[in-house]
This record gives sequence, structure tokens and C-alpha cells, in this order.
Amino acid sequence: MSVRQKKQEMLEAMHRARALEPSSFVPNKLLDTLIERLQLKNDAELCRVLEVQPPIISKIRHRKLNVGATILLRMHEKSNIPIRELKELTSASSIH
Repeated sequence: MSVRQKKQEMLEAMHRARALEPSSFVPNKLLDTLIERLQLKNDAELCRVLEVQPPIISKIRHRKLNVGATILLRMHEKSNIPIRELKELTSASSIH
């Protein structure tokens, strides 16, 4: 087996393990709540309201990027949702 094949197998094993891990970061509830409360149609409108590029919201939704302090503050400013509530919306325990 070549080094490249071993590396590929190791990467695939890491991805499988990551998929099985419970994540404490669940962004869809947060993003969907913002869209609902701001009466928006989709992620594209949310991007415009938050003044961020679409890839940022996409990466957050697909759990490739955590919600940083800057965007969290912007979400709070635009929605008037308390920061504590915004942070709670991203935790797995907030899903019913």
C-alpha cells in the first residue's frame, strides 16, 4: 500500500469518527431562528442583513465554521435577541 493510499484511508477514518461524535455546536437552530424572527426568506437574505458573505453562513450551517464573537454580536444587533439566547440556540441541548 502506498503512502498516498494510507493517508487517504486515515483521512476517511477521521471523517467517519467525526461523523459519529456528538457535536455541541448545532448552528441550524440558530440560523433558522434568525431567519424566522427577522422574517427573511433564506440564508441569502440573512447574509445581506448581517452584512456577511454567503460562504460565511454556508460554512456555519455546515459546521465548518463556528459562530465567532463578531458575527454573534452582529446577530444580536440586527435581531435584538440576547446574546445568551443566541449562544443557547447553538447548543445540542436546545434541540427538542
